[in-house]
Amino acid sequence: MRINRILLSTALVAVALVVQVGVLARLHLPGAVPDLLLLVVLGLAMVYGHVAGAFIGFGAGLLADLAPPSDHAIGRYALVLCVIGYAAGLTRPDKSRHRSASLPLIVVVCAAIGSTLLYAGVGSLAGDNAGNTVGIPLLLFTATVYDLVLAPFSVPLVMALARRADNDPLAGESSGGTQSGAMPGEAAYGWLSTGSGLRMSRPGRVGRTPRIGSQRGGLLGGKANRTKTIKGVKRL
Repeated sequence: MRINRILLSTALVAVALVVQVGVLARLHLPGAVPDLLLLVVLGLAMVYGHVAGAFIGFGAGLLADLAPPSDHAIGRYALVLCVIGYAAGLTRPDKSRHRSASLPLIVVVCAAIGSTLLYAGVGSLAGDNAGNTVGIPLLLFTATVYDLVLAPFSVPLVMALARRADNDPLAGESSGGTQSGAMPGEAAYGWLSTGSGLRMSRPGRVGRTPRIGSQRGGLLGGKANRTKTIKGVKRL
């Protein structure tokens, strides 16, 4: 993982954990607790892929296991988020964004149900049957509803930050496809071709006749220009 991915993931996981423990857990809503940490892991995994999603999920779950007030075995939620992060990363499209907003929402629903069932299953294997006092159907319903309510406000923001921090060229398409540092005229008429050494014409220069000196220099320097062109093609 790149250093910018590690820094961004650590910051987002820390903020989500503080908000979940300090704010969402104190609302005392019926059923499950809104899982903002799960949504952050899903957003990062759908941008970075399944391998990074598994690592981020494990780290986030381990922090949640260690954060007070922890009433379960250490490593239980780390295992859950590791599996969920890996599975969510498999939905990442190759070299493109998700074509519709329905797929991330489906991932959120499946992750909310899967994490609740997996958490209860690991707890039952460890002898913790606290989920039976509330009822698994109520936990599944409330967890899905709460995560769907928080998803439109958290998952797109996390994915946008992940793309921007990762220097993803897709992150700049929403601004009209303008490259950073490009002038307005160059953005409207094209780009600078690094391979061929040619520059697209800018407004106000159409129809201007080159001087004789410039033509003479172009004829004399043709060999040098061809050499520069070859170097530009090799510089990928």
